[in-house]
Amino acid sequence: MKPFQFISVKLTLCLITGILIQTILKLPILTSFCLLIFFLIGLGFLFKTSKKRALSFGIFAILSVIFLGVFTASLATPKNNKLHYSNKDFANTHLWHIKISEVLKSNTYNHKYIATLINLDDTKTKGVFLINLPKDSTNTTFLVDDELAVYSELKNINKPLNPHQFNYAAYLEDLGVYHKIDIKKNYKQLLSTNKTIKGIAASVRTKITNKLNNAGFGSEELSIIKALLLGERNTIQAETLDAYKNAGAIHILALSGLHIGILLLILQFIFSPLEYLPKGKTIKLVVIVIFLWSFALLAGLSSSLVRAVTMFTFVAYAMYLNRPTSSFNIVALSLFFILLLQPNLLFSVGLQMSYAAVFSIILFNPIFQKLLQPKYYITNKLWQLLTVSLAAQLGVLPISLYYFHQFPGLFFITNLAIIPFLGIILSTGILVLVLALCNTLPQFLVAIYNSIIFAMNSVVKWVALQENFLIKAISFNKIQIAISYLFLVLLLMFFEKRNFKRTVFLLGSILLFQACIIFYNYNSTTKDQLYVLHQNRNTILVHQSGQELNVHSNINLKNNQTLANISTAERIDSVAKFILKNNYRYKNNLLIIVDSLAVYPKKENSIVLLTQSAKLNLNRLITEIKPKQIIADGSNYKSTIALWRATCLKRNIPFYYTGEKGYYTFY
Repeated sequence: MKPFQFISVKLTLCLITGILIQTILKLPILTSFCLLIFFLIGLGFLFKTSKKRALSFGIFAILSVIFLGVFTASLATPKNNKLHYSNKDFANTHLWHIKISEVLKSNTYNHKYIATLINLDDTKTKGVFLINLPKDSTNTTFLVDDELAVYSELKNINKPLNPHQFNYAAYLEDLGVYHKIDIKKNYKQLLSTNKTIKGIAASVRTKITNKLNNAGFGSEELSIIKALLLGERNTIQAETLDAYKNAGAIHILALSGLHIGILLLILQFIFSPLEYLPKGKTIKLVVIVIFLWSFALLAGLSSSLVRAVTMFTFVAYAMYLNRPTSSFNIVALSLFFILLLQPNLLFSVGLQMSYAAVFSIILFNPIFQKLLQPKYYITNKLWQLLTVSLAAQLGVLPISLYYFHQFPGLFFITNLAIIPFLGIILSTGILVLVLALCNTLPQFLVAIYNSIIFAMNSVVKWVALQENFLIKAISFNKIQIAISYLFLVLLLMFFEKRNFKRTVFLLGSILLFQACIIFYNYNSTTKDQLYVLHQNRNTILVHQSGQELNVHSNINLKNNQTLANISTAERIDSVAKFILKNNYRYKNNLLIIVDSLAVYPKKENSIVLLTQSAKLNLNRLITEIKPKQIIADGSNYKSTIALWRATCLKRNIPFYYTGEKGYYTFY
């Protein structure tokens, strides 16, 4: 198979190029539209003049699709909509009429939601917000489609405060969410009259959840059942999530392409008798597509699930056509239409991993299966499962290393032990949901299904305990991702036709990857940086000297995620921990740390780090040592920070608070 000869693949690659161009250049809608029309007119002219095979026609066709990507990406940017709140006066406090559209996973302090904007001060306006609702004694929560009138000001979503921390603000910005609203007592719940499809699905899902809660399942098993069948991962304990992650089975808990693909195969088998009817294959296709989208509706129509069902709707059509090359062609076409409708999904981790896995299976699995052809049925099926797992893992490995920085060496054991039975788990689970909704769920089925989920959890936990096979803290960046996929493309070309030229290119990509690793390792050995990190109720000073990390703090920092992020990204070999001292010298800078004792040396022109809400006269300190910079970290009370900031502003001394500006770097 030569995938790059398919028209759908060429169209998709050009569309992706256009989306990336718009992400970088951020062209106005009118500019991108005019460029698109220009190239479409040129394409039409060349088509009419019978120059369909000319080089100019090919160039105009490519540029037309690229600028189609530019235009759709520009059109999909919320701020380019005249009705978007960012194009109005939204500063200070306003009355926001919002509707809850999605319930997110809560954290320790807040319930979290995504809400769509209906009106701004009685004016029709559009937008999407992150909503924070503090957890309190009233246990107030919201449901999908609840409408609220909130009198509040918008706040910026918190950006990373420490190096190499996950940028949640950038992630939400890609989804068109730019601000948040903190709801306390500044809201009034309104009577919601317009029910959306998501709201109806959420109501049905709530009823099913209540039925399952009273059915007699174990708490851990019930949380897995909700994740597998309803897409609700909010109730899964952190230890269970870590076990699935370390075993390389976290994809099993997220409703995605794997589950929809297995469900498609089950439906293909169940409805195969329909093929004997007149137009039976067409009827079968329609029924299967209806079932797939009904399941997506029941599971909440999350963006990842909608992507998966869209993709496998195209796959079902490819199976209906029953052509050897139609699967790859139509899957590529599904990606084209998904990105055409929602260009921002290109940056979704779920979409990247789903399509990487599917394309890799289609392309590499036939090659792997030819390497060995077992004679016996059972060994042949096991070999097929192993090759599918290897092909999928090969496709998603670069993305997985970039986002998660670890590789579960025993992933194939998890897949061999669980995936063959995932069809049974899903089909039985759907039966459990239907019977629970009808109040006819028998207790023996509850016991059987509970035992199946318990067995799956046990296998995952056993694999996760084999820590020697879990490779952690793998540093991987975007350049390495690009080189890795270049290697996979060249590897595919090598398998298709082995010759000297393709062998040289393949080996060259390996050398390029090795050179990249050597370059980044060399860069890390030459680094010398000192940071003041932001940590609530604590002071952490970090000095990176080459591939050594010296951490200075007064408390135990075991399993500190911030330090783990720095160690992974900076390719750190060793971490040493020390008790925090009162002063340090770094690159001609004297750093004085003032703690709760408020004792400090009187050294002029120094940098002062204020910690533990030190009870001192800041005016006197400024007069005595004339600091060139004052820093306050996360160990201080916010009220104290406000007083210090005002004093520094009055005395014209630069003030830096890590809780607002993030970690401080010494130069």
